[in-house]
Amino acid sequence: MDTEGPGKPEHEAEGYALIGACFEVYKALGNGYLEDVDQKSLEIELGDQGIPFVALPRVPVFDQGRALPKRDEADRLVFARISVALKAVQALLPEPEAPLRHDLKATGRHVGYLVNFGAFPKLGWRRRVL
Repeated sequence: MDTEGPGKPEHEAEGYALIGACFEVYKALGNGYLEDVDQKSLEIELGDQGIPFVALPRVPVFDQGRALPKRDEADRLVFARISVALKAVQALLPEPEAPLRHDLKATGRHVGYLVNFGAFPKLGWRRRVL
């Protein structure tokens, strides 16, 4: 379900804070950097804003409710429940969303963001809810 409370999207306030931090990074750097630069800059900004995150977390993968012995690596885990995938491409096409959808499905999380720092003239992002 896509709501948390009456008429309120799931993790709305946390998502708003996350995208605000992403806008700050984009305002400072613009587009054209490699993903690694954008990732490190976002980590600094999240820390400055007091937003809890884990970079490249090893997350459990579930199949039919059972944890598998293998773990997956996500781009970011923000507020301990929102998956974040970062890209630095000219435009977001459906293909870059596949890892985010996979991460949400495998970990049982419901909300994820795909953030593109390579877009011009503004930051590109998509919110996905399973």
